[in-house]
Amino acid sequence: MEKPLRSGSLRTFALVTAALLAGCASVPEPSEVQPPAPVESREPELVPPPAPSHAPRPVPPRPTPAPAPAPAPAPSPAPEPPPIPAPLRPSYPGSAQGRADVMALLPPAVTKDRSGWAADIFGAFAALRLAPTTENFCAAIAVIEQESGFQADPVVPGLSKIAWREIEARRVRYLIPKLALDTALSKPSPDGRTYKRRLDTLRTERQMSELFDDMVDELPGGRTLLGGYNPVRTGGPMQVSIAFAEAHAGETRYVGPYGKDLRRAVFTRAGGLYFGIAHLLGYPAPYSDPLYRFADFNAGHYSSRNAAFQQAVAQLTGKALVLDGDLLRYDDGVPSGEPSTTQDAVLSLAPRLKLGAAEIQSGLQQEKRDGFGRTQVYLRVFALADQAAGTRVPREAMPRIDLKSPKIRRPLTTAWFAERVQLRYLGCLKRAPAPAG
Repeated sequence: MEKPLRSGSLRTFALVTAALLAGCASVPEPSEVQPPAPVESREPELVPPPAPSHAPRPVPPRPTPAPAPAPAPAPSPAPEPPPIPAPLRPSYPGSAQGRADVMALLPPAVTKDRSGWAADIFGAFAALRLAPTTENFCAAIAVIEQESGFQADPVVPGLSKIAWREIEARRVRYLIPKLALDTALSKPSPDGRTYKRRLDTLRTERQMSELFDDMVDELPGGRTLLGGYNPVRTGGPMQVSIAFAEAHAGETRYVGPYGKDLRRAVFTRAGGLYFGIAHLLGYPAPYSDPLYRFADFNAGHYSSRNAAFQQAVAQLTGKALVLDGDLLRYDDGVPSGEPSTTQDAVLSLAPRLKLGAAEIQSGLQQEKRDGFGRTQVYLRVFALADQAAGTRVPREAMPRIDLKSPKIRRPLTTAWFAERVQLRYLGCLKRAPAPAG
């Protein structure tokens, strides 16, 4: 709950921070193209971990020939094991050919440092051990194109006006004198410009984030009042969530630009691509069409799977549910403990599912993980839904989420985002060179 501040200057900077919101930069619309191929997620384990491109490739020792084995009876026929997919090329780590493959897939409009973009995209795939397939490269390229138009730190049109409009609205709301606001913003900032001048010239989220950090660090009472909170929550060429970068780096050994300063890393091209590609492809997703993976990039991992689960629950209970992919109720990304409408609907099915409330709750708590698809609540809901429908009901559905941001001037949805990325993905596949021979 917000409270009035004790001094005009402190209240001023609380208001300034509320204006700093993130969102997607607009880029040109794509044209219609052909149907897609599915997106793969992971590189097979036979590919070695990435190594620096300048490191010499180790030469394996020559094996000692083993003595010929004694003849054995012919074994009885057995089913052949499924084939193990091979990497694109044996020289995957640091491969110049791999970077060339990515460069061939980049949109023709990418003319500035084309080789640098290809190197950083391929470098992220190598570091994340993701399969270097045309489909995977094109999935990443499509999201970059949609989110930033291949700008490492994309310009947000009208960002300064948006910030000032929000500041003025909150100044009026909290009855803060305009003179107090002007006086506070006239103070010089660490880069020599006044805070007002920096607000007047804001163009990118990186600039906004740095401005906010300076306000917190340099203004009297800023850190005490705001606790180091920075409202810029996405950044870089794929507009990846900084919270995701922090969580991902906590589970892996990220050694990219700026090391542990992940906020700064996300705003670099290499760091933004690393975390953006990890968010897009670095998790197993059971989708038949990459459209749903693109929806997940916007709405959160497994949102498309969970929306289909909500759809099945709604059909079984007759209750109207919002198919947003969130099975529990959340406050700032943390389960609130208050039951959601989806949770209540699933609990009403407990007798038919032959599950207790505790087991249902335990299953729903795995909704953001791959393992939710193997829980009893998931399996039994879909078994009932299939039986009621007389056919297999969909296991994937488009999340119904309206996108909201001060930068968005028209109604936009997750479906809108996913469909445009899909068209860019299909266009990228068309640029793939024809197979040799």
